[in-house]
Amino acid sequence: MNSAVSDAALIGMDWGTSSLRAFLIGMDGEVLDVISTSLGIMHVEDRDFDSVFHDLLQVWLAEKTLPIIASGMITSRNGWVETPYVQVPSGIDELASALVTHETSKGVRLQFVTGMTTEHDGAPDVMRGEETQIVGASAAGLGDGVYVMPGTHSKWITVSDGRIGDYMTYMTGELFGTLKSHTILGSLMEDGPFNETGFRLGVKSGLSSKGNLLHELFHVRTLPLFGKISEEMSADYLSGMLIGAEVRYAAKSLKSDQNVTIVGRGDLADRYEIALAVAELGSRRAPDNIVARGHFLIAKSAGLIS
Repeated sequence: MNSAVSDAALIGMDWGTSSLRAFLIGMDGEVLDVISTSLGIMHVEDRDFDSVFHDLLQVWLAEKTLPIIASGMITSRNGWVETPYVQVPSGIDELASALVTHETSKGVRLQFVTGMTTEHDGAPDVMRGEETQIVGASAAGLGDGVYVMPGTHSKWITVSDGRIGDYMTYMTGELFGTLKSHTILGSLMEDGPFNETGFRLGVKSGLSSKGNLLHELFHVRTLPLFGKISEEMSADYLSGMLIGAEVRYAAKSLKSDQNVTIVGRGDLADRYEIALAVAELGSRRAPDNIVARGHFLIAKSAGLIS
């Protein structure tokens, strides 16, 4: 038997829109092995999630029967099993109590982590998967405070007493992609490496916005048109402006001595780190694989592991 499998207590799955990661988790919550693929829910042919599940995990399932817990968009209406939402404030225990059991075509039982919902100005806000990452990060020593999760739809989440108290979703990433690729703003943009100077200028513009962003966005075209910024800066200027506007609103209640915890990896997390510094706000980065920690803690609360 593979030694990692023999030491495992749990399999955790983070199954999102564009990717899928499976974690082999030990008795103390440590990650023993990882399988990662691009088979997010939008990339599974004919929505045959059952086959993907068995093909991906057969190397582990053949050796040992383990409890399995899955979170992310796999529990959405476009996923494998649609689960309900728990209301904020909620944490590990509420998520554990709301687990949804599913049995696969081969008789393997797995537990789906439900999503979480809140409401602002009479309109619901939802998330699936982020709640598992946040409870994992909070319990892993990062504690209470404000978390930002950069992405196509970034989320700003407030944690208090170890539970998610509230959050807001911002369509910043999707808006950037749409404006760059499908509007006149992209006509003067040139592809190239990240231009930090252009990004910082954009962040400053977004931070100083007086709420007239629909007008100010046109500057992304006029500034390079009149040579005030180069065409190589334009895309990153737009990115900075949108992220700056997001930070301006989302972080308005933060005190200057409060750190924002950035949950994410790669270039986009780097951009948020720069934007927060431009806004004179401190930040720190959450460690990798905190979602596996969330899986472990939810499974333990649910009695799936002792």
